[in-house]
Amino acid sequence: MSVNRPAAVVVLAAGEGTRMKSATPKVLHSICGRSLVGHVVAASRELDPEQLVVVVGHAREQVAAHLAGIDPAATTAVQYEQNGTGHAVRMGLESLAAAGRAADGTVVVVCGDTPLLTGATLRGLAGTHAADGNAVTVLTAEVPDSTGYGRIVRDPADGAVTAIVEHKDATDEQRAITEINSGVFAFDGRLLADALGKLRTDNSQGEEYLTDVLGILREAGHRVGAAVAADHREILGINNRVQLAQARRLLNDRLLEAAMLAGVTVVDPATTWLDATVVFEPDSVVHPGTQLHGATRLAAGAEVGPDCTLTDTSVGAGARVVRTVADGAEIGPEVSVGPYAYLRPGTRLARKAKAGTFVEMKNSQIGEGTKVPHLSYVGDATIGEFSNIGAASVFVNYDGESKHRTTVGSHCKTGSDNMFVAPVTIGDGAYTAAGSVITRDVPPGSLAVARGQQRNIEGWVARKRPGSAAAQAASAAQEEGDGA
Repeated sequence: MSVNRPAAVVVLAAGEGTRMKSATPKVLHSICGRSLVGHVVAASRELDPEQLVVVVGHAREQVAAHLAGIDPAATTAVQYEQNGTGHAVRMGLESLAAAGRAADGTVVVVCGDTPLLTGATLRGLAGTHAADGNAVTVLTAEVPDSTGYGRIVRDPADGAVTAIVEHKDATDEQRAITEINSGVFAFDGRLLADALGKLRTDNSQGEEYLTDVLGILREAGHRVGAAVAADHREILGINNRVQLAQARRLLNDRLLEAAMLAGVTVVDPATTWLDATVVFEPDSVVHPGTQLHGATRLAAGAEVGPDCTLTDTSVGAGARVVRTVADGAEIGPEVSVGPYAYLRPGTRLARKAKAGTFVEMKNSQIGEGTKVPHLSYVGDATIGEFSNIGAASVFVNYDGESKHRTTVGSHCKTGSDNMFVAPVTIGDGAYTAAGSVITRDVPPGSLAVARGQQRNIEGWVARKRPGSAAAQAASAAQEEGDGA
């Protein structure tokens, strides 16, 4: 166990976020595949805390349900009234104590709307806190413009933090300070619990401020220190849609940079978007206009794009995917997909298979080397190895009430414009004629023909469309034929 392992991390996620102007709670807005609070919880988990508690308030049922889905081990504490950050932390600690899990050790407090915060920075904060023996350690940042932020005032002798002064209360000299408070802290748990009980509400907001704990501890003779974040952008909080978009761009750039440094070719980072959960292997290639979401994984040598949107989709080594939308699909090694293909959940393409132009697949398994080249719908089907599905084929899987399955064997050749009315089975090595509607099983090695006989009615155009362009063309062709 790490010596810097916190006893608890308290995530503050109770606020309403009125400036988002949204029915969705602020902390549930999403960037790069996770909610804002989801990013904070993921970073906090990198500290391996003994306890992780999220303080909820506004829309608490919705936020708590979301947390249960993304981190079932996290607990929630309710702040029924929004009485300030100090009050929120107290609610979190009291909920742990009531469950017999009092935080005896380091307690890290983070904000639920800071999605750019990294686990590495939190580990640095916890490490500094332990090494310096502080009662509280503030995560700070040096920013280009400190307007509006609380300034960090230090003791020039030992660098200890003597005060956090809000912008409106700062002197001109203090406003020149560029080191600011992030709202993220590491506390001695016992000292924190005691100090929270001493917070007052005689301020303009009538709230319990967590920052007042620093003054209480310092007056009691304890040291207040600071750890400076390497990148000031990590501490950015989200309060409106503009900041949400800015954070999405910053986080996306960070994810792209990490991918490229790990050996991925990203042809145009400006038009490529990733979720934090996407996994790459070296030498995969991402072309412009591509979005990769969820649990998508690209194997070595896989090439995706341009203009692809893949969600929860795996792409095998050496596969090529072009202008495709895929959701919950498995694209095997050396597979070819697109352009303009749509792979829906449950689609699995084995090695060297093909889903070509304007092909849609759903809940279907396509065997090795099998091709569905163009203009077809394959739904609820199993197709064996090295078969070919003719153009403009439809696997008719729905009877209006239930879905049914079609099975096509290996080494089959089906004609263009076929309808396979499920449930139906095409045996190994069988052929089907173009234009057929297949409603009965086809034995292995058979040719199935299911279409009406062609009948030509001569002279129909001249009788039914006299004087039309078609009639004139037909007449001219007949005259030319007669002359020959």
